Amino acid sequence: MAKKKRDYFGLDRLISIILAIIPFTAWLLGIITRFQEGKYVAGIIRIFGGWLIWILDLVYMITQDKICRLIDA
Repeated sequence: MAKKKRDYFGLDRLISIILAIIPFTAWLLGIITRFQEGKYVAGIIRIFGGWLIWILDLVYMITQDKICRLIDA
């Protein structure tokens, strides 16, 4: 069975949810994740507006094991 791709470096689901609950780590890991994907514009937007989408990231991490992707650029 193929392993599901997860954000936050492929960490365990519970660890990822705990990291997403903490606003600073969710913001920082969201930026790192977007830059690792090669989505530099989205990474820069997360630097300045990541605090605004923290709740969305938390909901997405709980339901889908990935962060919210508002733009794919």
